[in-house]
Amino acid sequence: MISEDQLKRIAAWSRELTQAEIEVARAGITERSYGTGETVFMRGDTFDYWAGMVVGLARMGGVSRDGKETSLAGLTAGAWFGEGSVLKNEPRRYDVVALRDSRVALMERAAFMWLFENSVGFNRFLVRQLNERLGQFIGMLEVNRTLDATARLARSIASLFNPILYPESTAHLEITQEEIGALSGMSRQNANRALNKLEKEGLLRLEYGGVTILDIERLRSYGED
Repeated sequence: MISEDQLKRIAAWSRELTQAEIEVARAGITERSYGTGETVFMRGDTFDYWAGMVVGLARMGGVSRDGKETSLAGLTAGAWFGEGSVLKNEPRRYDVVALRDSRVALMERAAFMWLFENSVGFNRFLVRQLNERLGQFIGMLEVNRTLDATARLARSIASLFNPILYPESTAHLEITQEEIGALSGMSRQNANRALNKLEKEGLLRLEYGGVTILDIERLRSYGED
């Protein structure tokens, strides 16, 4: 169990709950730490939790039959994920791996389903969450098929600033170039070249240990011209 204050810090969706619903939510959540490179869960796992990033960074993705890694989404602090598998009570369809030392909140399926069946506020959140995640994946499919490496990286960074999926985002993102490359499916060297190009075009500013976004709308539409 976590405290009510901690719940409100790590879960923006909890602010829509009644007091009784908050008690159910916090009673069903524990936190667990994962080291860099450690797997939160793998494709095919029976993982009976809804999960949220408390601190750190993780990559949602998978490995194809020919061994090629595919990145579906980055997961920063404040992001909650895996609700589809919990709702359908099915094995996970992707991997989630910590890219740095991270702490993850885990809500038991029983608490999740109680909120799903009883909380109007929680259901409003889930509808927004599922709709945004679907849009994210459809957009990613288009990007991977039609755009060059710089545009793919620009869109990958922009995706981390979706206010529904990443409610705690600020203009400054604490992330290394290696981590950006991992989220974008490219090497650190290629990510560095793409980032420098985006910086020269005035879309972001590279800083020690992170990047500051200067023009999120241009990042989101990069490559459409």
